[in-house]
Amino acid sequence: MSNNVILITGALSGIGRATALAAAHEKYRIVVSGRNSKTGKALESELRALGAEVQFIRTDVRSESEVQALIEGTVARFGRIDVAVNNAGTEGTPAPIVDQTLEAFAATFETNVLGVLLCMKHEPRVMQAQGSGSIVNISSTMGSRGAANASLYVASKHAVEGLTKSGALEAAQFGVRVNAVAPGPVETDMLDRFTGSEERKAGLLASIPLHRAGRLEELADAILFLASDKATFVTGQIINVNGGRTAS
Repeated sequence: MSNNVILITGALSGIGRATALAAAHEKYRIVVSGRNSKTGKALESELRALGAEVQFIRTDVRSESEVQALIEGTVARFGRIDVAVNNAGTEGTPAPIVDQTLEAFAATFETNVLGVLLCMKHEPRVMQAQGSGSIVNISSTMGSRGAANASLYVASKHAVEGLTKSGALEAAQFGVRVNAVAPGPVETDMLDRFTGSEERKAGLLASIPLHRAGRLEELADAILFLASDKATFVTGQIINVNGGRTAS
């Protein structure tokens, strides 16, 4: 069990929300962030009912001033940041490359890449002063592969993995670890939007050796493993949690 402080961006749904709930059960002190204040306050109340010390801080990770306020607010409340989970992301607008627009590029990269970059700019400053910390970015199986009609999402997650590896090399001298979890298809609203139909979803899941989508709890477990003292010699790694999809 932990009394450490965990900060989670994109915490109001999907993997971020599942990680917050798992962290509450592990007795972390928690800061959750996202763009919807009503949903954030509801999650804050739900986590508090589980016995967690928790605070919601509304944040748009595309804004450096808001990311700075998030980091400062976390330290003001809890005095430190032991774990940062940079989960905020979007699937963008699936389309062939020839149909992509500058607006679609900006919408995808500002959240998936700029958001991670800004968090990784400000989180390590707190952790370096502590001499310890764990950053876990959320990539995707598509962070190391290609996919037709998903070029912007794929490219953004390749960038997240590059940021993760580079950040790990820079942060190691300060005792700070940086890793990423790369989910395969997971039962989320994003998966439904991305596949677009039950038929396409079924076809995708049939390609997974374990023949199913991942469960949110399984992703949360992997994230908290990387955050924990059980992974103190793990840094600069991309941990695939995808049912074997990248095994061949």
